[in-house]
Parts: sequence; structure tokens; C-alpha cells
Amino acid sequence: MDFLTLPERTSGNRTYGLTSVIDFGTPIGELENILSDYGYIIDIAKIGIGSAYVTRNIEKKIELYKQYQIKPYCGGTLFEKCFYQNKIPEYLTFLNNLGIEWIEISNGTLDIPLQERLQMITQIKKNFHVIAEVGSKDTAKEMSIVDWKEEISLSLNAGCDYVITEGRDSGTSGIYEKSGTIKSTLIQELIKDIDSRKIIFEAPTPKQQMYFIKEVGTNVNLGNVKLQDVLVLETQRYGLRSETFYLEEDECKLL
Repeated sequence: MDFLTLPERTSGNRTYGLTSVIDFGTPIGELENILSDYGYIIDIAKIGIGSAYVTRNIEKKIELYKQYQIKPYCGGTLFEKCFYQNKIPEYLTFLNNLGIEWIEISNGTLDIPLQERLQMITQIKKNFHVIAEVGSKDTAKEMSIVDWKEEISLSLNAGCDYVITEGRDSGTSGIYEKSGTIKSTLIQELIKDIDSRKIIFEAPTPKQQMYFIKEVGTNVNLGNVKLQDVLVLETQRYGLRSETFYLEEDECKLL
């Protein structure tokens, strides 16, 4: 089928227009079924929190993702736990043994100084693709727009492939108010001065995803997407849902 005029989507081994899903322990059998139908529209898979460390069949799960050309990596909480216990070398070996080529460096729970994170990015990028997460899971910690811009820019300059804007799997911190409301002024300022193709916006709910599609464009990078929501998200990207119905007419935001 190819008879509708729709927004142009990136495809194949995408560098932007990414859909990054969150996996909180999806059983292998269920994951196989999901990927057989929807694997072609998933680009990255975050093995959430520290679940990779306690999943007995984690090797099989990693290989399954890679069969569908999906890039798996472990959530930043596991990195922070290893940092807290001075086990980063062991963590890197753990990732190597699993065949994981991507790593998240974050400070969502711990307050790791920016310069220390930047130094780790510079070192680790020699052997891994690095994704840095900016923002805190603590709703009481407020960052100024200037600080957001500085951290994202410095992380990219240090060698990150992408920067994630913290939103949690609940969409209630970081780039969101505690109520789940998007900090729209922050987002508008970020995309004005920083290449949005290098930012992965955490957007766990369809409402939040629609905001970013309409504000940034069809090929915005979205993270913390639930596995069961990937097809609905793709219809939103193509303007096949009421809320994004006229998307193809907004040519200036197709990235």
C-alpha cells in the first residue's frame, strides 16, 4: 500500500526519528511475538532500571533484540549503582560479555558532578556508543534552561551519540512537571539552539508523544516508549491519528 500522502519517515538503520522502547522485564516469549510484528519500527531498547543484572536469560534477550537490528542497552540506574560501588570497570566487562555496544551515563539518582560525567564519556566512548542522560528523577531538583543547554551541549561535545532528556517511565520529572505537564518553554528553548536529532526525549505516554511530534516533527527521537505502544506511535508519526491528522501539511517540521 502506498497511495496516501504522508509525512516522510526515516527508515532502515536510522540516525534520527528513533523510537526507543523501555523493557521492564518482558518475558522472552512475549518479546518474540512483539518483535516479529513490530521490530521494524523499534530502533533502541533500554533494559530498564537494573533488571539486566537479575534477568537469568538476559543473553537470549539481548540476542533477540539484535536479530531485529535493535540496539539494546542497560538503563542508567544500573550504571549509577556501579558508580556508587566503584564497580565501573566490572560493569564495562559485564556489557562487553553480553555484546552490548551502547551505554548510558546518567545522574538521575546520584548527584554525579558534570565534569566527572564528561570525563567518563571521553574515556568510555573509545569502546562504546555513549548516551548521556540529563536531568534528575528528583522532582525537587530544578535545573535552569541555561543549565539544561550547557549539560546537553557539553555532553555531545564530549563524544555522546545522543543525549536523553530525563522524564522517567512515568513522565513526571525532568522535562515534566510532577503532574506530568510538559515544560514547553524548556523544550522550545532546547530545540532552538541544539540539534534535536541528537536528543532523545523521554515520552512514555501517547499524549506526551503527540506533543513532541507536533512541536519537533515526525522524525523526533522518542524514548521510554512502552513496547505495546510502538504501533500507535508510528501511526501518530504518519498523521494517521486525529491529533496529528494534518501533520503532512506542516512541512517545516518534518526534520
